[in-house]
Amino acid sequence: MRKNFSVFFIILAFMLSCSVLFGYSAVNKVSAESVTKSENTVQLTQNSKSTILIDADSDTVLYANNENACYPIASMCKIMTLLLCFERIANNELSFNDKIIISDSAAGMGGSQVFLESGAEYPAEELIKSIVVASANDACVALAEKICGSEELFVEKMNDKARSLGMVNTVFVNCTGLPKAGQHSSAIDVSKMFSELVKYKDYFRFASIWMDEINHPEGRTTQISNTNKLIRFYKGCDSGKTGYTSEAGHCLCASAIRDGLRLIAVVISAPDSKTRFKEVSSMFNYGFGQYESKTIVSTETPLDFTVRVKNGKKATVPALSERSVKVLCKKGEKHGYDMEFIPNTIVRAPISAHDNLGILNIYENGVMIDSVGVLAAENIDAKSYFDIVGDISGKWSLIG
Repeated sequence: MRKNFSVFFIILAFMLSCSVLFGYSAVNKVSAESVTKSENTVQLTQNSKSTILIDADSDTVLYANNENACYPIASMCKIMTLLLCFERIANNELSFNDKIIISDSAAGMGGSQVFLESGAEYPAEELIKSIVVASANDACVALAEKICGSEELFVEKMNDKARSLGMVNTVFVNCTGLPKAGQHSSAIDVSKMFSELVKYKDYFRFASIWMDEINHPEGRTTQISNTNKLIRFYKGCDSGKTGYTSEAGHCLCASAIRDGLRLIAVVISAPDSKTRFKEVSSMFNYGFGQYESKTIVSTETPLDFTVRVKNGKKATVPALSERSVKVLCKKGEKHGYDMEFIPNTIVRAPISAHDNLGILNIYENGVMIDSVGVLAAENIDAKSYFDIVGDISGKWSLIG
């Protein structure tokens, strides 16, 4: 009997120890999952209908939620309006100093405006500032009419540009974003057009303005303040576009840059204004906390090789990259890159600074990730007749 009793307690003790062990393991597993879920929730809890975070240089998506869904985007439509304006300025088809006469149609626009005077002249620069800072509908229509003759024709150009950028979820029906049937876009499409807009340096002259005024021809002024509050309250945020209608909800596309890493975040249909700024800030925090931008090749630093020159007064010429090459990396990860220079068939003097010498292919783990032109860093004159004679004489003296 004692033997059976002892065996019973041994079995019972074994069962209890197994229970404790398995129970401890299960509790630890659930606890670890909870921590992970909690961390993600803290970083990227989203109450908006659609969001996205991208690296502006590579267009890499770092975070997205329902990013392809189509919704009204209110005044974020003005991103495309501005993009077409800056594109034409870059092509010398529009100047900041151009005087634009305000039509009755433009002056009569509702919603956000700077109260332009019908029949009065304003420089294009003032109208662009009005759109970037104050989201002015009247300025949008005035510029659209200046560029294409009518808002309708300008909207056609907006849709053409959207297609060329691969914005497959977007249809524009006006240049302001005021409610109108059929107009919609998506978070990923908004990020695409904004990543194009931030390529224009002149845009940032206006995007970073916090408060300013618009001067009207007869001495009247209109005070304006930036609708994107993050340019004042989020470190590194230097640009963006807000939007709001009762149909679209509270929208925001903004960009921030830290240590060379430029991020673009988009929120569509947040429940209130505070939420859109909070969620964009949350995405920025996540992106800057997890990623970094590394410059592989810089336009400001000569490449670590020279290029042989035929018939030049110098045998080689230092080389520069046509543009800087950046790569997006997760913080803490190590990456190795290989570079292959392919020269033009013949690099012959004379050479002028910034002449093309060939291409530089950049590889990561054997896969080409970029290709960039290689330019001469300085002038190289061709050898004169006397240089050639001197070379020949030198060779003969060596033989002798």
